[in-house]
Amino acid sequence: MIGKRFLVLALASGAVAATAQGARAQGSLNLYCSVQIEWCQAIATNFQRDTGIRANMTQRGSGETLAAIRAEAQNPRGDVWFGGTGDPHLAAGEENLTQAYESPNRDQLHPWALRQWEQSGQRAIGVYAGAIGFGFNTELLARKGLEAPRCWADLVHERFRGEIQVANPNSSGTAYVVIATLVQLMGEDPAFDYMRRLHPNVNSYTRSGTAPIKAVARGETGVSLSFVHDAVTERNAGFPVAYATPCEGTGYEIGSMSIIRGSRNIRQARAFYDWALTEPAGRLGFEAGRQLQTPANRAAPLPPGAPNLSEIRLIDYDFARYGRAAERRRLIERWDREVGALPR
Repeated sequence: MIGKRFLVLALASGAVAATAQGARAQGSLNLYCSVQIEWCQAIATNFQRDTGIRANMTQRGSGETLAAIRAEAQNPRGDVWFGGTGDPHLAAGEENLTQAYESPNRDQLHPWALRQWEQSGQRAIGVYAGAIGFGFNTELLARKGLEAPRCWADLVHERFRGEIQVANPNSSGTAYVVIATLVQLMGEDPAFDYMRRLHPNVNSYTRSGTAPIKAVARGETGVSLSFVHDAVTERNAGFPVAYATPCEGTGYEIGSMSIIRGSRNIRQARAFYDWALTEPAGRLGFEAGRQLQTPANRAAPLPPGAPNLSEIRLIDYDFARYGRAAERRRLIERWDREVGALPR
C-alpha cells in the first residue's frame, strides 16, 4: 500500500533520550511497516514509550516487503511485519517465511481478524480492514463533464480514456486485491478481458497503492482504484475527493501482521505483536495520520467518517485461495503478460 520510498527510523535519540537507557536494557526490534508513514512513526514511537524496546522501523509497500523478506530468508533482518494487505502475509506464511504465534490478546479481535490468523496457520493476524472502490476528483470530473463511476462497468467506458490510475500488482498489495476481486466477481478469463479493455483508460500503473488517490486529490487524474478509506482521508484534508463502491460488489483487505521466521529478537517481536493488538494501538492509525481503516480490536471505535464495511456490498473474498503464494504469483504473471505488457 506504500510507495517506492522507504524510511528507516531509529528512535533512540532527541525527544526520546530520556528513555534511551531503558530501551537499551529492553533490547531492540526491527520493524517492517507497510502502512502510511505517519502511522508507522506513531507505532514505533508509542511502542518504545510503552515498553522501553527500541524500534528500528523500515517503511515499504506490502509487495516490496514480501520481496525483501524472501530475499533475506537465509539471513533475516526484520523481526515483525506490520500492515499491508493480507494476501502477501498469507503467501509469506505458506512459504514458511513467517512463524506461528498465539497472542493472549487475540480474543479482543473481530472475527475477521481471527479468521486470517486461523487460515494462515497462526502466522498472520488481522489488524485492520478496508474495502476497494473508486476515488474521484469531483471538480475535475465536473470541469470535463464526466459523470462519476458507480460500477465496474463504468470504468471501461470511453469517456474515461486516460482518466484512471491504479497501482502495479508487482509492488502493490492494493492492486493485487483489485485483480483478485475482479477474478472472483467475473471469473478469471472475463476478468482479464475486462482489465485489457480497462487498459486504454489507465494513464499510469503506479508503484504505490496510495499514489492513485493522491493523484486524484492533486487533480492529476480523474479516477483511482483505491481503498475507499484513503479517499476519505484525502477529502478530510480538504481536497475535492469523493468515492463510490462498485454496484456489482467489491473486495476488501485484511491488513495483517506477522512475525518473521528466524527473528533475532523473538521476545521483543512477541511483545510488539501483543501490544499492536490492543485497543490503544488500534487507535493510532487515525490519531496519528487520520487513517480510516476499521481496527481489528473490537473496543477500538470506528474512526469518525470512516467507511462502514457493514454498509458496503462486499464479496465473499476467498483469502485462503487468493493468499496462496502460487496463486498470487500466477495471477500477477498473467497480468504482466496480458495487461502490463500492452502498449501505452
